[in-house]
Amino acid sequence: MEKMPNMDYDADEVINEFKEKIKWPKEKEVQAVVAPGRMPLRILLSLLITAVVGAVAYYMMLPALNIHDIQLYTYLILLVVVFMGSFALVCRANKKIERKEYVKKKSIVPVIIIAVILVFMAVGYIAGVTLFRAQSYSQLMTIEDGDFEADFDEISYDKVPRVDAQRAYTLADQQLGSLSEYKSQYVVSASSTQINYNNTPVRVAYLEYADVFKWLNNTKDGLPAYMLIDLVTQKVTAINCVEKFGEGIKYSPTELFNEKLYRHLRFQYPTELLDTPNFEIADDQHPYWLTPVLDKTIGLFGGTDVKGAIVTDALNGESQYYDIEQIKTDEALSWIDVVYSESLIIEQYNYYGKLKNGFWNSIIFQNDVNVASVGAGNIAMDDDVWVYTGVTSSESDASNFGFILCNQRTKETRYYANGGAIEGSAQQSAQDAVQNYGYMATFPILLGIDGNPTYFMSLYGDGNTVKGYAFVSLEDKTVVGTGLLDVAKSDAGALNSALESYIDALEEKGVADNVDREDVIVDEDEIQGSNSTDITETPDTEEETSTPDTPVSTDTSVTGEVTDIKTSVNDGNTVYYLQIDGKYYYIKVTDAMDVLLVSKGDTVTVEFENNDDTFVPATSLKR
Repeated sequence: MEKMPNMDYDADEVINEFKEKIKWPKEKEVQAVVAPGRMPLRILLSLLITAVVGAVAYYMMLPALNIHDIQLYTYLILLVVVFMGSFALVCRANKKIERKEYVKKKSIVPVIIIAVILVFMAVGYIAGVTLFRAQSYSQLMTIEDGDFEADFDEISYDKVPRVDAQRAYTLADQQLGSLSEYKSQYVVSASSTQINYNNTPVRVAYLEYADVFKWLNNTKDGLPAYMLIDLVTQKVTAINCVEKFGEGIKYSPTELFNEKLYRHLRFQYPTELLDTPNFEIADDQHPYWLTPVLDKTIGLFGGTDVKGAIVTDALNGESQYYDIEQIKTDEALSWIDVVYSESLIIEQYNYYGKLKNGFWNSIIFQNDVNVASVGAGNIAMDDDVWVYTGVTSSESDASNFGFILCNQRTKETRYYANGGAIEGSAQQSAQDAVQNYGYMATFPILLGIDGNPTYFMSLYGDGNTVKGYAFVSLEDKTVVGTGLLDVAKSDAGALNSALESYIDALEEKGVADNVDREDVIVDEDEIQGSNSTDITETPDTEEETSTPDTPVSTDTSVTGEVTDIKTSVNDGNTVYYLQIDGKYYYIKVTDAMDVLLVSKGDTVTVEFENNDDTFVPATSLKR
């Protein structure tokens, strides 16, 4: 009898043993390294993919081919990573484990390249840190002592900017809305440049396409105009480039492809470090882009300074590079105003104020350590634009012990040891003086009133329109003088009222004695006469321009000089009454915002429906 086989076993164990024999090996257990076939072709495909991705990335990133540009190293690392990824894909390393091991071994060289780039960047950065190069940083800016009375004597308070950048933008935006030919297609850029034009402080702002569809509809012809804002009279004019120069602005930051300004400049100057372009105009109102060219003077990435500038014709895109010394000395380039940005000036002064006595002194002892106060303003002097900012201690005191002026074209910097209230405190004092109206104050501009350092500010309401003016003493912020348009009935009257009350406060507080008012107070007719000059007109040498003395009337409109202005509030609406040729034409502010900018002596056009009464209801107004 045959013996029965032993059936005493576990079926699960048998199955598991079988699985162990036939299972696919784990990834970590694979030791084989198999090189894919047709390797030259795979490498070529990887290079082609890298080239395509690299071209697209360069078009978008636009790094300078310059060892001082951090973005260049980011771009190079991106290229290496893209090559490694594409090489792995064409070798099908994601499908076959043995090929994955091959790709890993071949990735050693790209990893080494990335490591070398990072080490090079680190060494270059360390070579330029303030810990080791404090003296070099403190010498980026040269400071000279200024004479306050001599330098500020030529700055007339009736010629200083009445509105800041934000208020200028609001005015330009309102004016653009009244121009039917530009309505809905364009918007005013929030970025504007303060320059001197015809010896008057103005801001110039370019237009932007309202959206991508407006760009598609208009990019062929470019931007048709730019906005010119007189910071004294607050008048805004749209300068039509198509009518004046025969073509629109083809190159600007608002374009999308090759006409995009920064990309256009990068292709023209592939190795230069480019700062943010500024929009400026020449004496003939021709629009240009002024792009500062930067240099890194300390280590690899530190000590930013300006070595020149590129002037680009905004209409046709032609560019010319000028060295910084030529810009400073060449009279033909004197129309250029902004080469050194406000942020760069403040940065360089802070290096000087903190590090002139060494790095450790700036951290531990802090002897004679100072920094620029919060905020900065612009004033016009010597036919240039100067940045003004107070100087305070590194502990952010509530007062300044001096201030600096820096020329934005030449970087000439002057220090004035006139201490007093910090700008924010002066703003608060001005606002407290009119707190029942709820008006806000613009950033102060420093002036000299009969030799007394004085902050000047405009007061504005909820609609970003100027409601009055304020003067605050630098030495004693409680010495305040204000003048309001609603009370004085004119811009010139409000300005002189503020100055009169300020002089009274100076004398009452004993800050100044016997101020010569005749030398300070300017006749209102003179203020209005200077303010009514149309800076947008380019004078012709053979033919003088003038405004008509006699009012011109039709059945539905009248154009003439405003000889009187009155205001009233009816049902909560402010109404302006403008006297032209003996009659008063009245209109609500909500119907014509431009009426807020009209002063006695201005020439305006008023449209109406019925002209039979002494007080005529107006339907629209144009300045």
